[in-house]
Amino acid sequence: MTSAIPVRAAVLLPGTGSDEVFVRAVFCGPLAALGVPLHTPAPVPGAGLAEGFLAALDRLSAQHGPVLAGGISFGAHLAAEWAVAHPGRCAGLLAALPAWHGEPGQAPAAQSATLTVDLVATHGVSAALAQAEAGSPPWLAAELGRAWPRHGSGLAAGLRVAARRPAPTLETLRGLAVPAGIGACTDDPIHPAGVAREWAGALPRAQYVETTLAALGADPESLGRATVLAYLRALRAMGSP
Repeated sequence: MTSAIPVRAAVLLPGTGSDEVFVRAVFCGPLAALGVPLHTPAPVPGAGLAEGFLAALDRLSAQHGPVLAGGISFGAHLAAEWAVAHPGRCAGLLAALPAWHGEPGQAPAAQSATLTVDLVATHGVSAALAQAEAGSPPWLAAELGRAWPRHGSGLAAGLRVAARRPAPTLETLRGLAVPAGIGACTDDPIHPAGVAREWAGALPRAQYVETTLAALGADPESLGRATVLAYLRALRAMGSP
């Protein structure tokens, strides 16, 4: 029987162009129900976006001991990248909406980020935001309307970083033996559920749970509950109490 590392804190990272407000809205309730304190570092806009988040994971794991690391989309990629590099400092992984594994290639999320970079470079953040909001459901338009201005002039550089950065390969994920919960939305064309299932199939101690974008729009915690439920199932499969 294998016991999981005790969890004293969770560190959850947002996707590119998003912020700590959204990731907290998704995960705060589900993790509070487990009694796990949640830390959600704010993005450092610009070309240092990834390094800023990885540094925050380093800092918070040093303060709190092994942490439950994770995030949404690009945040999930970075958390997994960090966990692979520091397995002894990671008590588990919560990966919601992973967008690719290995090189981004023609992944829809990478293409979307690149198109947004071009839009911002051509028209500026305000005009790009107006166009993005017009084509988004109300809940997503509200999130973009809050988060993009916070990134300001650093938005394009941050999106470019995310669109080009490789995620861990499936082979690399096979070597990450922490309990992992993988969550996906079956109706999300930007973060295909098939990619999340591939992550779950590669990680040796992972479970996978689905929800929908429709549910996420009505209740952000629906995605957090799905991902945390998958993590709890992974713990149960390991024989942890």
